[in-house]
Amino acid sequence: MLNRTGVIFCSVSLVLAGVVCAAGFSLAALPRETVVASKRPAPPETLPELDLPGFGKVTVIDLMGYYIDNPPAPVTASGAPAAAKRFGGC
Repeated sequence: MLNRTGVIFCSVSLVLAGVVCAAGFSLAALPRETVVASKRPAPPETLPELDLPGFGKVTVIDLMGYYIDNPPAPVTASGAPAAAKRFGGC
């Protein structure tokens, strides 16, 4: 059987933890305008150039065109790209 001190301690601890979590969430949450803006897609023309290491600055339009022209290799069931088949000879 629980004694009165234990029940009071557990109740106060739960309430205090809830208050700390609520205060922490309100301090860590993004502003509502930022959340709404992040759900709206941006046209690629408005995005800044990306600096790719070893390649230089590239526009998002160029990256999209390259991806469309050169799609990634299909993935096998194991999660790795399919190996290239080569003729092994006799």
